[in-house]
Amino acid sequence: MTLILAMSVVIGMLLGLLGGGGSILTVPMLVYLGHVDPKIAIVSSFVVVGTSSLMALIPHARRGFVCWKSGVFFGLAGMVGAFCGGRLAGHFSSDILMALFGVVSLSTGLLMFVSAKTSSTQADAVLPLRICPLHVPFLRVLFDGFFVGALTGMVGVGGGFLIVPALTLLVGLPMQGAVGTSLLVIVMNAVAGLAGYSQHVELDLNLTLIVAGGAVIGSAFGGLLSVHVKPESLRRSFGLMVVLVAAYVLYQTVSLQLLLTAMHWLQNPQNPSWTIVGLLLFWVLLRIAGWIHKTDTSEDNFTRIADE
Repeated sequence: MTLILAMSVVIGMLLGLLGGGGSILTVPMLVYLGHVDPKIAIVSSFVVVGTSSLMALIPHARRGFVCWKSGVFFGLAGMVGAFCGGRLAGHFSSDILMALFGVVSLSTGLLMFVSAKTSSTQADAVLPLRICPLHVPFLRVLFDGFFVGALTGMVGVGGGFLIVPALTLLVGLPMQGAVGTSLLVIVMNAVAGLAGYSQHVELDLNLTLIVAGGAVIGSAFGGLLSVHVKPESLRRSFGLMVVLVAAYVLYQTVSLQLLLTAMHWLQNPQNPSWTIVGLLLFWVLLRIAGWIHKTDTSEDNFTRIADE
């Protein structure tokens, strides 16, 4: 329990410093150190990350590093997605959710290596003008918010480390504004994801309170230290940690039994049809995303030139 408490403090510090990363460590910590069922670990992570993110949000807001308009719209769309993702998770086994967790974590860790340098360059270009731009690309904010929220709601991960790149690379916020705003969005997504999971999973209150207490203490320190540390440098280092955690989760989860379960699931005449429908729906969403981002970019660039 001491090790879990110490890890919880570290998780809180990462949230305060980077605006994300809590669930990527919270879920594996509860599963492999606390021997908690994955679904219970995921629902506990919503409470832990939501509470610690709320505490870390305060110092960022006091420094004016929270873009409330972008965050609220991104968060509202994310809440809808997180609730839907939490309800959808009830139809999957714990092993499948953990395998999906590993895939998402691995993709997120690799994304951090790529986005750290790009985000730093964009932050330097935008920061001298303003932290929060006057123009908010609402279509992009709503679409990306729903997608990130749905992913967060299903596996209890991906919030901050998908929100920060989305707010930086797509919405156009500088790194400091993206980190602070992501904390607001994480709190909103955590509430919605918890509501979705609460329909079919019970919360281990004692364990959750211990982990949340350590995370809150850590997030307070992280929020204070964030002004003195470059998030891009920490993001590169933490990206390696996320990749290692993802590799361990996939090593523990992906097995012959999981593959046999998936094959048995596909043998049901109705399931392959739903898989095809899901893939088609995913393809349609990708096409819509491409259209939204392409259409909104020209208007966003015009507004930025006018703002200058």
